[in-house]
Amino acid sequence: MKAMALTGIRKMALIDIPEPTITNPTDVLLQILQVGVCGSDVHYYTTGRIGSMVVEFPFVLGHECAARVIEVGSAVERVKVDDEVAVDPAMPCHQCDQCRAGRENTCRNLRFLGCPGQAAGCLAERIVMPEKCLFPVTDRLSVDEAVISEPLAIGVYAVQQSALAAGHDAAVLGAGPVGLSVLMAARSVRSGQLYATDKIDPRLNAARAAGASWTGNPLREDIVAAILEAQPAGMDVVYECAGQQDTLDQAVDLLKPGGKLMLIGIPEIERVSFVIDKMRRKELSVVNVRRQNQCVDATLELLRRPDIDATFMVTHRFELAQAVEAFDLVASYADGVVKAMIQF
Repeated sequence: MKAMALTGIRKMALIDIPEPTITNPTDVLLQILQVGVCGSDVHYYTTGRIGSMVVEFPFVLGHECAARVIEVGSAVERVKVDDEVAVDPAMPCHQCDQCRAGRENTCRNLRFLGCPGQAAGCLAERIVMPEKCLFPVTDRLSVDEAVISEPLAIGVYAVQQSALAAGHDAAVLGAGPVGLSVLMAARSVRSGQLYATDKIDPRLNAARAAGASWTGNPLREDIVAAILEAQPAGMDVVYECAGQQDTLDQAVDLLKPGGKLMLIGIPEIERVSFVIDKMRRKELSVVNVRRQNQCVDATLELLRRPDIDATFMVTHRFELAQAVEAFDLVASYADGVVKAMIQF
């Protein structure tokens, strides 16, 4: 069967790989319908690594996908042949101390689609996944929404972890797909004022569609001064979704004393820094967000709400053979791209 493999830095090729087969009674064979290009995929594409995760070429990327069930193992009960499903790309062991503690997202033996050293990705015609990773979406959800449920679950989890409540004011720094997911999740809990920043104007337009009450471009204005002018007391929560040093600094300045900084963006560098005097005097809390944990069902319920429409994030579509074009587009933030989809 065909798969799109990363063969070098900024190089991909359509290759033949062996057909996947069901080996466990709870396995499910899937026909891939659509794959979303994620910023973490692009890190591997442009640098060949994320921290200690280093690609050995060739390697198949991709973890945001929707699929159709084409065969099930003998013990599968949750899905049946021809079901369309959203796919949770994380495959925890369910046995280690982290899994037993309810922290499957930090499983010590985690296998994750499209992660070097763990599992090949979903930029392939067919894959096999455990049934626990599959969530039927045939009831009122589109293929686009099934794919978007993966980044949206990160937003749902981040808002959950931040304990954002009705009336709390928050800022989202970086309005890419994950930042937009955070905005939608924050709006769903009836938060107070929501501020969003990005260097790309079309993404600011998308942020307003996602629920931001104010947007600003740091290339044109001092966003810290502008937000604090509107909210002199500062933010209850700041979600850092860009993985940049300047947004980390802005977050510390924006937070009120006792505020919470949620680190969601993935930096390309190994170390970042904080002005410890400001953090200490404000007694700020810093929480790292590792993907999501058991939030897929809640995310699909959110997508079924009539007041939530996440499909505005889909701005570009490509065929599998055009994967390089899709990755180059996302890597360069060109043409107002928010979410590029690769269709099978």
